[in-house]
Amino acid sequence: MNMQKVFEHCQSEVMPQDIPATTNENGGRHYETPSGTYPSVTTVVGWEKSQFFKEWRKNNPKESRRVLNRGNILHETIEDYLNNKDINLMSLPPVVSALFVQMKPELDKIDNIYALEVPLWSETLELAGRVDCVAEYNGELSIIDFKGSTKEKVEEDIQNYFLQGTAYALMWQERIKKEIKKFNIIISNEVGKPCQVFNGNTIDYVKPLYETIKNYKESNSTAVV
Repeated sequence: MNMQKVFEHCQSEVMPQDIPATTNENGGRHYETPSGTYPSVTTVVGWEKSQFFKEWRKNNPKESRRVLNRGNILHETIEDYLNNKDINLMSLPPVVSALFVQMKPELDKIDNIYALEVPLWSETLELAGRVDCVAEYNGELSIIDFKGSTKEKVEEDIQNYFLQGTAYALMWQERIKKEIKKFNIIISNEVGKPCQVFNGNTIDYVKPLYETIKNYKESNSTAVV
């Protein structure tokens, strides 16, 4: 595609390492890490909404598959772009092409990339997952997450995204010994509105994250091995 930015990639002490994932009948995902079996970040921070989405997927199987497929292709396209691969918009499903074009101006604010889709885990949090991106956004090192959405988002409805970003920041600090103070959630939507960027300070969400982990464990006594 035209006007493709060249992104700088920085050497990171995080070495890509496979952590096999399993999914139970309730949709909860666990990872086998070198430190033990831990639930995924998204499973824990989204557990309060999980029953609603389980019912929604059951009642809307076609739309559920469409959204899942859309998200997978969008993430692959973003990863390719940030890895300096040429993006052929005509080869993408039209909805994914539109979401990517909408998001591109925000992607171009990223540079000095340390990690893309890298597995992380924490013995302290007892969580694991794959972080979308660790890089500078507008010149500041951040956890960056990419989302595609059917509609615009309201901040009050996506607190789990903020907890997710905070969890990855703490995981990074535990593994790399380097603090990440910011997260940025970049969301493009199908209604054609401008791309949304929600950002925050990770320190503000540490306490809510620990409370969520505690509540998850109390409600899912077999969730953590």
